[in-house]
Amino acid sequence: MTSESQRYVDPTAQLVAEVFVRDIDRSKAFYASLGFTVEIDRGTFVVLTWEDHQFYLEERPDQGPVPPEPQINIRVMVPDVDRYWRIALEREIPVFAPIEDRSYGLRDFTIVDPDGIGLRFGTRLNTGPH
Repeated sequence: MTSESQRYVDPTAQLVAEVFVRDIDRSKAFYASLGFTVEIDRGTFVVLTWEDHQFYLEERPDQGPVPPEPQINIRVMVPDVDRYWRIALEREIPVFAPIEDRSYGLRDFTIVDPDGIGLRFGTRLNTGPH
């Protein structure tokens, strides 16, 4: 562990997910429709943000087929998960795990982005581990 004064980058930049996508414009629109902000757009590389956290998209059109189910998911904590559930249903986004109160202390659901990445939105329940 390093102390606050020894950090060489802001904690929100310490660990950033970078996702390879087949069509950058389609993926950028998908994430923007859910509330991500396009911070930097370099054509084939896009930096999205969610509050102070960054999320990178890099276009790689020659990837193999989209996997039949997510191999990874990105979790986004929100104050009202039911609002995001309604947005996902309105946009007819494929659902991997429907909304439910979970034993691990979250009410959450997981949808699938155009490249097969799971996107889990969650809100803490009042009881249970976090």
